This record gives sequence, structure tokens and C-alpha cells, in this order.
Amino acid sequence: MRYGPAVRRRKLGSELRRQRELTGMTSREAAAAVGWHQSKVSRIETGSSGAKPSDVARLLDVYRVSDPELRALLGALCGADSGPNAGSRRGWWYAYRDLLPPAYLDFISLESEACRSRTLETTVVPGLLQTPEYAGAVTRAALGDPPERQVEELVRVRMARQSVLRRERPLRLCAVLDEAVLRHEVGGPEVMARQLSHLVATGSLPHVRLYVLPFSRANHIGITGPFVIFSFPRIADLDVVVLDHLTSSLYLERKEDLRAYDAAFGMLRAHALSHENSLDYIAGLTNGW
Repeated sequence: MRYGPAVRRRKLGSELRRQRELTGMTSREAAAAVGWHQSKVSRIETGSSGAKPSDVARLLDVYRVSDPELRALLGALCGADSGPNAGSRRGWWYAYRDLLPPAYLDFISLESEACRSRTLETTVVPGLLQTPEYAGAVTRAALGDPPERQVEELVRVRMARQSVLRRERPLRLCAVLDEAVLRHEVGGPEVMARQLSHLVATGSLPHVRLYVLPFSRANHIGITGPFVIFSFPRIADLDVVVLDHLTSSLYLERKEDLRAYDAAFGMLRAHALSHENSLDYIAGLTNGW
């Protein structure tokens, strides 16, 4: 099973190798230019070894990569922040490193750097669209009566993740929701009513698109389970599919996997209600709660 940090290392190494090849340099020549042994460059390019932000910056200097967006993205893949002080400070989620498993930390990091997210949800509202009350109820159900302090911290993380929808260049979110997501009572009727109202409000944002897949169209590929496709600016090869399991997340990066899930998502959207009709449908269900 391939976890987040590994897929990030491989994607970073693949792009660094591509940039080196664009210069016509060999790995031996690149290593000599930065004063390393060739094996270090090879380990970074194959993803078998991680790279510090300063290492990536040195290689990009040697490869004469000046594009700030590309440098920021590759810096983020090795753990650097993508803000104006990239490399000098960590993402906000680093403060929760003792609370969250590594795979979740890496998921948040990928989400923060992505320009687009396409997700299928079959049981619960996507985390980026949850209200605090709904998120708390989901957390309690998932962990089985955890300490309330732990619930509060995890909900705080969930709410902080939603900042990607409010930043200057917001994440473009496209979500297909099985009707079960809207029917499954989480936290009680009042919590559900507020959650559905929040879905309608957030779904009205220009960079958010919601598509409801009604029970009447249940014979679809969505029965295979939820997934997320992250896309990144400029570099399609960095796209990744994330499949959630009970105890871990599986990251798919092969081009054939990406093509398969891209096609599956397109099929799901085609079977779902339109965005406008979906918002009307959700609004209609709100009164029922």
C-alpha cells in the first residue's frame, strides 16, 4: 500500500528528473554542480529518499528553474510552505503533527497545494463542506466516544482545511454526492438542517459545484466507494487519486489509474442532477429535516 509521503517523494523526484533532463545534464553532472554524490541525486529522483526544501532549491537553481509557481509547488512536495516565505515556515497543520496520522497530514498538504479537487462521497458530506456540528458528530461516530477535547481539536483541523475555499485563488471543488449523504442522519435533525443549508450556501460559490446522484440512478460506478482526485497547477503528472479505507488511505499515481478515475468521475457527473437542480434538491430536503 502506497502512503502519502511516498507518493509525494516519487512525484517530486519525477519532476526534478524531468527538469534535469530539460537541461541536458546527467545525474552525475547535477550532483557535481551542487557538491553531492551522484547516489543522492538518484535517490531523490527515484523517491527512495526524501529531500529537504533547501536541497530542492539548490537543484532548481542548477536547472535554472525560475518559475515561482513551479518552485513553490515542488517546495510544497518536500514539506515547505508555499507562501511568500516558502521554505522558512511550515504549513498550519504541522502544529497538529502529534494528533494526526502522517497519511492525514499529507492529505491536508496535498489539498492545500491543489488547484482542483474532484470527489465522490457516498455516506457523509465532504470535509471541506461540513459544518462544525456535523464534523463533530462524524468524528464521534468514527472514533467511538473519544475525549471531547480530542473531538474539538479534530473539528478545528476540519474547519481550518476549509480555508482553501476562501483563499485568493480558491480551490475549485467539484463534488458528486450520493443521495444517501443527504438522507443519512448525522447529529440529529437540527444538525442536518443546518448542514444542508450550508451545502446550498457553499454550493452557490463560483468555484464550487455540487452534483446529487439520486437513488433512482443507483446503478452507477459510485458503488465502488468514495474517492478524491487532486489536480495541481501546470503539472498534470502530479495529479493523484486518494482512496480512503478504514485504517489508511491509498494513493494512486499511475497514469492508467488517473485516466480510469477521471473517466469514472465524468460518468458520475453525467448520471447526476445538474448543479442548479442539485442545489434545488438539497434545499427541498432541508425543510424535511
